[in-house]
Amino acid sequence: MKMQEKNLQRNRLILQISFMTLFVLAPVLDIFRIDLNLGHGILLGQNWTLGIDDFIQGKADINNAVFNIIVKGFIPLFGGGALFLWVAWRFGRLYCGWLCPHFFVVEMINGLMIRASGKPSIWEKKALPEKQPDGHIQKPRSVYWLWTILAVVGFAFLWAVALLTYLLPPAEIYGNLFSFNLTRNQSFFISVATILFCIEFTFARHLFCRFACAVGLFQSLVWMANPRAMVVGFNRDRAAECRDCNNACDNACPMRLKPRTLKRKMFTCTECAQCISACVQVQKAKSLPTLLQWVDKDCALPVVTGREQKKQKDCFENGGDY
Repeated sequence: MKMQEKNLQRNRLILQISFMTLFVLAPVLDIFRIDLNLGHGILLGQNWTLGIDDFIQGKADINNAVFNIIVKGFIPLFGGGALFLWVAWRFGRLYCGWLCPHFFVVEMINGLMIRASGKPSIWEKKALPEKQPDGHIQKPRSVYWLWTILAVVGFAFLWAVALLTYLLPPAEIYGNLFSFNLTRNQSFFISVATILFCIEFTFARHLFCRFACAVGLFQSLVWMANPRAMVVGFNRDRAAECRDCNNACDNACPMRLKPRTLKRKMFTCTECAQCISACVQVQKAKSLPTLLQWVDKDCALPVVTGREQKKQKDCFENGGDY
C-alpha cells in the first residue's frame, strides 16, 4: 500500500470517478441489474436466474435445480461476501474510501461547502482554518453555495435515475426521460428519490456513512476485530511537532474524525488517507517526514509499554514513503 503522496489522492480520485461511472452505466451496459419486468436479474448480458421456475414447471430436474442454486446463488453470494470481508479484515473500509459512489459525493459536497462557508458541513460549529496544508490561504466565497446546491440536486437526480435503471429497462427509462414521457410511477419514484437524496446529501451524508450504511458498518466491525489490520498510525515519539500545526489532519478528514487518536475511536475511518496527505504537506515545508502513515501487522498494535513505543518508532523509521 505504499505510494508517493503526490500520486495518492490523484489515483484515488481516478478510482472513485471510474467506479461512479460504473455505478451509473452498469445497468445500461447490462453488466448488472434486476429487471422487474422480466422477473430476474441480468449479469454480464446474460439472464441470471436460479432455474426454480423451470423446476416447478417440470422443465428441469432436481439435479439442474440444485446446480443452479449453488453455482448461481450460493457461490457468488457467499464467495463475494467472503472476499469483501477479507479485504475489510486486512485493510478496513477500503471500499468506502476508494470506490464507494456515495463517499465520492460526500467528499465532493464537503469540498464545495468548505469553499462556500469554510465548513465541510452545516453542523460544524467552527469554520476550518483558511491556511491549507500546503501553505496557501483559501478564503470562503459565497458564490460557491450555488455550485453546492447544483451538485446536491444534480447528484440526487442522477442517483434517483440510476437506481431506477437497476429495476426497469434502462432504454425505457432514459427514452421516457429524454422525451418527457415518464410514466406516473416512474415520475413518482424519481421525484421522491431525488428529494430524499437532496435532504441526505445536504444534511446527513456523514451521519449516513457513520451510522446507517450497512456495508460500511460490517466493514468496520470486521476491521475492529483484527488488531493487526491496516490503520493510520501516528508517530507519538514526534508528537511535539504537532504544536505549530493547525490540526491539518483533523481538518482534512471527510468523516470528521481525529486521526491521531486510538483505533477504537476511528471506527468509521474510510482509509481515504486525506489526513496522511495533509500531514505530508505540512511536514514537507519543514523538510521532515510525515507523522502519519499506514501501518499494519505488529506496527498496528496499541502502544502501551516502553518496548512497544520503541517498536512503533522502528515501524515509522522503516516505513519510508507510503
